[in-house]
Amino acid sequence: MKRNQMKQRFRFNPPQVLVAGFALIIVIGASLLRLPMATEDGLGMDWLDAFFTATSATCVTGLVVVDTGTTFSLFGELVILTLIQIGGLGFMTFATLYALFLGKRISLKERLLLQQSLNQVSMEGIVRLVQLLLIFTAICEVVGGLLLAARFAYDMPVAQALYYGIFHAISNFNNAGFDLMGEFRSFTGYVTDPMMNIVLYALIVLGGLGFMVMAELYDYRYRHRLSMHTKVVLATTGSLIALGTVVIFLLEFSNPKTLQPLSMFGKFLASLYQSITPRTAGSNTLDITQMHHSTLFFIMFLMFIGASPGSTGGGIKTTTFATLMGAVWSQIKGREDIVFFRQRIMPHMIAKSLTVIVSSLFLIAVTTMVLTITEGKIEFIKILFEAVSASSTVGLSMGLTPELTPYGRMMLILTMFAGRVGPLTIAFALAQRKQKEYFRYPQGKIMIG
Repeated sequence: MKRNQMKQRFRFNPPQVLVAGFALIIVIGASLLRLPMATEDGLGMDWLDAFFTATSATCVTGLVVVDTGTTFSLFGELVILTLIQIGGLGFMTFATLYALFLGKRISLKERLLLQQSLNQVSMEGIVRLVQLLLIFTAICEVVGGLLLAARFAYDMPVAQALYYGIFHAISNFNNAGFDLMGEFRSFTGYVTDPMMNIVLYALIVLGGLGFMVMAELYDYRYRHRLSMHTKVVLATTGSLIALGTVVIFLLEFSNPKTLQPLSMFGKFLASLYQSITPRTAGSNTLDITQMHHSTLFFIMFLMFIGASPGSTGGGIKTTTFATLMGAVWSQIKGREDIVFFRQRIMPHMIAKSLTVIVSSLFLIAVTTMVLTITEGKIEFIKILFEAVSASSTVGLSMGLTPELTPYGRMMLILTMFAGRVGPLTIAFALAQRKQKEYFRYPQGKIMIG
């Protein structure tokens, strides 16, 4: 009896396993980046910068305190790349791959962890989804890497071009935002390059749609139907990309430091890239620091929404945003149900969407408030932009991150971790187990609005 009670007491639920797993990966990654062989100068990094870099890579954010391309050795870059891959796909995905490779059976507990890790509604077909996920990821990263390498080969030796191609393909597919271009330049040197832009567009979007969506699109030739989830993701993603392109094009059209010097085709390519990358890749082809404040505020809106559920991206997710907009529209029209594609959303999904949005806003508010205290007289728009970028695991920056105080860096470490794992997951991990309710309180009324 006592042994069973002890097992029950120390049994971890799925949210606790996910939080602990990500934390352990960050600790291991930081320890490796601390090694002298991880940096070009052979001196290693201090613990705070190592933890910041490991957290940013594992949480596929892309905010950096040192320039990746000039600071780290090949070993250090490979450590970062490994953390990006594990963080993007989830450590449970790799644990499942290892078990499948050894021919082991995936237990019920492991399936529950996979369901939580991939943000799936049910466990049905979860192992097949993981297999498709790994195959799809490998195809996208290899093909994308070779295409990028072909373009890089015009600017550097073939071996370096191949390495750069694979590194940036993995980074952008996992929506991480790390790059090797040097001096925090990202892809600003390729702002009007069609091939570079199109390949990066594809990697970012495919990584951000969600693996359930990609699996359904793959099976469409056999089933000839899509779920409401996939339809909402595709419609919302397409609408936000189109809206973002138009808004950024109009706001920055006459800005001499961004779009004005470019041709019309170049303006379109740059506007489209800046519309896609907040969803949540973190790379950029225009200098973010030179944009108008109105454009920066709109990009923060796109970063807050982020990618789609079950993807490598962060944010509140496209489906959460669509559900909220559907609830607002239903209230305006006086309807009880939220209907998408002739199917209604269940009421508990509305409550969950509101909880996700409020918890994310709370995380941004706390981060912003702390940074205004720790960073002195830094311009507020920079602080807010950095807070939204960290909480949504985007990685776009106005150049504030390398200048942060140690307290500011620690705050962003916590914010990136909470943004990647999810505020709700952390809350579930810390909360006590649900007690069975034997009674319900009577209903009351309050006035709203």
